[in-house]
Amino acid sequence: MMAIENFGKSQGAPGGNASTTNARRAGRRSRTVYEDLQRDIMLGDIPPLSAVLEMDIAERFGCSQSTAREALIALDHDGLVERLPHRGTFVADSRADDAREMIMVRREIECRGVPRIMQRYGSLLRNNLLEIIMSMVRAARGGDAYLLSQLDRDFHLKLYEAANLPSVQPILRRCLIHNHRFKILNSKERRDLVETAERHEAIVETLNSGDVNEAVAALSHHITTIVEFGPSILPEDIPQRR
Repeated sequence: MMAIENFGKSQGAPGGNASTTNARRAGRRSRTVYEDLQRDIMLGDIPPLSAVLEMDIAERFGCSQSTAREALIALDHDGLVERLPHRGTFVADSRADDAREMIMVRREIECRGVPRIMQRYGSLLRNNLLEIIMSMVRAARGGDAYLLSQLDRDFHLKLYEAANLPSVQPILRRCLIHNHRFKILNSKERRDLVETAERHEAIVETLNSGDVNEAVAALSHHITTIVEFGPSILPEDIPQRR
């Protein structure tokens, strides 16, 4: 998993010494800086190809340069920045060709996982997915496109967890990040956020049916019908959403 997940974790016992406490505090600070910078990059507030300086980050967040560096390393793991030796750190580009390939990789990963997911699908996972959808609808009604994007990613990662392929999970996570970033940066008009949230219900419905082929078709259609690419990025034999 990405480096940020290990920030602040200590091998010491609870209630340890001051250095352990400080390490945990620094870890939480690094996560906060990472999450804020990720949001800025995803929303385009820090545009593609922009230079990002540790000194500027430290000044903005009132943190040390080592904390800023840890956050940038985590963003590098996401593929959101590039750390180039002797040149500095730059925000990664967001290109249509890359986005298309990541959508296809994502589709392959998620759809191939459906038979394994079906073997483990039950009320607990269904309820978790429905709870995420309800949170998505609330975010959509509140006009929070970024929170909706986060929850959308959570939905797909939670679903894929049931495939029990932990080495593949980080690849899917990275695809999701870049798919959503491209979508946010290239939305020409204000999207119907509630519709974006509610279209996940069709995936749960097909999972409930127990029909693997229907679930694969619904998930494939969901992934590949990206408005920025037109009706679908796949050939015209894609099944239509019901």
